[in-house]
Amino acid sequence: MSPQVSAEANVKTADGRTLRYRVHGATDGYPVFLLHGSPGSRLGPQPRGGVLYRLGVRLISYDRPGYGGSDRHPGRSIADCAADVACIADDLGLGTFAVVGRSGGGPHALACAALLGGRVTRAGVLVSLAPHEAGDDLDWYAGMNEANVREFSDARAEEQKLVESLRLRADRTRRNPASLLEALRGQISDADRRVVADLAIERLLLEAYAEAFRSGPYGWIDDTLAVRRPWGFALSDVWQRVLLWHGAEDNVVPASHTRWLAERIPNADLRVESGSAHFGAMVTLPSILSWLVQDDQPQLSAG
Repeated sequence: MSPQVSAEANVKTADGRTLRYRVHGATDGYPVFLLHGSPGSRLGPQPRGGVLYRLGVRLISYDRPGYGGSDRHPGRSIADCAADVACIADDLGLGTFAVVGRSGGGPHALACAALLGGRVTRAGVLVSLAPHEAGDDLDWYAGMNEANVREFSDARAEEQKLVESLRLRADRTRRNPASLLEALRGQISDADRRVVADLAIERLLLEAYAEAFRSGPYGWIDDTLAVRRPWGFALSDVWQRVLLWHGAEDNVVPASHTRWLAERIPNADLRVESGSAHFGAMVTLPSILSWLVQDDQPQLSAG
């Protein structure tokens, strides 16, 4: 295998928006799109280049619209992510690829699988939310911490209140990225506090938050609104193999959301890990990447 790659680029979408993306890992590795959490950016926590090289992964991450170096896409839905990922894949000359989404990136990974058909070979979905219209089969807020209950409730009942709240929090985080992490520490489980106490993970989170809000608060605002609205695709259209992972102690997005998804995605493998929680998704990511690029993947085709 050839040496490692680490590069960034911009690409223009069909409607004229700029998307900023990053590629790193093994130059000839299997391409995997990593869809970041909310809030987040292309610089979000991910394995070091040497780890990706050993796994045989070329990891592609990008700023969702409104974050970092990507232009805002007002009113975007979860489904709109698929066209953006396809645009970046085309720019890189990729025919097929895998996707993995963490937290707020989870629904976006499912959108890619549902809407891009055979271009997506496998999908990993970590600590994801379920659609809010899940109905009586899921108590959407049960087990969720107070901050997230308030945030997602505002998205439904008082959209302007949510916008102003997130605008203030984003501005505070832009000036001092550590302020968001400190606020999280007061809400997350003990399992998560142990993960974010690691200095390397803390540094990666702060770097991701700083980049996320470099151009304003709208990535976070639009992410939150999109999750609460209809996602724009059917889970039954996700026919690829999907690995669903969740930490059992998660109180940011309770594991009941992933269990609900597992019952409705045709070819899903559910893993709920005891003693782990929301930020445990960062720890387990290398093993998920290994699964995504197993030897039974099809050969790359030209873009």
